[in-house]
Amino acid sequence: MEKFERELLRGSLDTIVLSVLADGPKYGYLIQKQLREASHGQVQAQAGTLYPLLHRLEADKLIRSKWDDAGGRRRKWYELTSSGRKRLSAQALAWRRYAECMARFLEAAEGPATSPAPA
Repeated sequence: MEKFERELLRGSLDTIVLSVLADGPKYGYLIQKQLREASHGQVQAQAGTLYPLLHRLEADKLIRSKWDDAGGRRRKWYELTSSGRKRLSAQALAWRRYAECMARFLEAAEGPATSPAPA
């Protein structure tokens, strides 16, 4: 991954993880799996990146966790708090606005428009 792509990911990983938790609680491996699948392999958060991020989000009260022993295996489940949902909503709006802005700038870089020029 190029430096620019790594920087983009670093700046958006909190929002991405919050969005993965938006549809319900998940444990670490499920979060990693959904990140990988939803991004078609572009986001592959290693445990050394993901777990400190989850701990930070929990310290910021954006997510909460609980241990569960169901299925004979002890897992720590993470879920959004109401503050986390509010933060995700605000960040989603900010990212959409930013993406739309970038799309306008990048139109010029993609070459001439395919529609005919006015006469």
